[in-house]
This record gives sequence, structure tokens and C-alpha cells, in this order.
Amino acid sequence: MNLKDHIRSIPDFPKPGILFYDISTLLRAGDAWQVAMDRMADAVRAYKPDLLAGIESRGFLVAAPLALKLGCGFVMLRKRGKLPGATVPLDYALEYGTDRIEVQADAVEPGQRVVVVDDLLATGGTMSAGIQLLQRVGAVVPAAATLIELTFLHGRDRLGVPFEALVSYDS
Repeated sequence: MNLKDHIRSIPDFPKPGILFYDISTLLRAGDAWQVAMDRMADAVRAYKPDLLAGIESRGFLVAAPLALKLGCGFVMLRKRGKLPGATVPLDYALEYGTDRIEVQADAVEPGQRVVVVDDLLATGGTMSAGIQLLQRVGAVVPAAATLIELTFLHGRDRLGVPFEALVSYDS
């Protein structure tokens, strides 16, 4: 099955000049979504994760069912102020400014193997920050994975860990 047949491209969203890859069409195609999760499980299983960390918010849609399929736990990496309780933050640079990503302070035990998951890898800034944050709290991050990679943006070069993607777009 070609998963690209189930991913819709929307030009000029969220602003002019951006081509948005919409996974909502994949999510609602039951057979294709099952194939995607099976393929992601096959790719991620080799890294022997204890936990999957999903990046807000579409990463939750991928990481949570994938964790269930793999029989491991799931933790959330969220924007500032979205998680209850004590959190550990990491500020990181964007093209125009900075942002912050946080994890709950008790979400990961030192030495746990945590694979970072999102829907799409573009420039790699947020994924790289998620990896760094998890390493800061003592996690071993053996890999990262997404449904989609925009290879022309070279985001995987920023990650410092092995990276898996189900589909890629070269332009």
C-alpha cells in the first residue's frame, strides 16, 4: 500500500508558500492507518523502547497508538504551561525566535529507552529539542521516528540519533 495516496497536500496552509501535508485523511482511512501503524511498529521495535514520547500535538496521534501496539508506555512533550505538576523545560531556537518544550519531571526514569515520535519532520528543530530534553532528564534516546519526512529540509541532520520515516517528500 502506498501511504502517500492517503496523505492530502494543502497548498498555502497555514500561510502562503507552505505546502501542508495533512494526515487527517490517513487517520480516517482505517486500512491505511492500520498499515501505517504496523510499519511504524516494525521500524521502532528494533530500538527496544520502554517509552514513546509524542511531540504536541499531532505526534500524540501517532505515538499513543504506536505505544499500545508495541506494549510500551507513552509520555507527552508539550508546549509551555500545558502539563500539570512539576515539569522540566527546554528553550530552543526557531527560525524567528524561540520556543519551549516541557516534559513532566517524573515522566521518565533515568536510563529508560525513549523513542521520540511526531507526525512530520521538517527542519528538525522541535524534534531535536525533544531529544535533548529527554536526554537532560536521563533518558537514553536510541532513535526518533515520524510518518513523514521532508527530506529537502535536512532535518534528520540535526537529530544526532538514528531516524525512521514511513514516507518522504523531496520537494
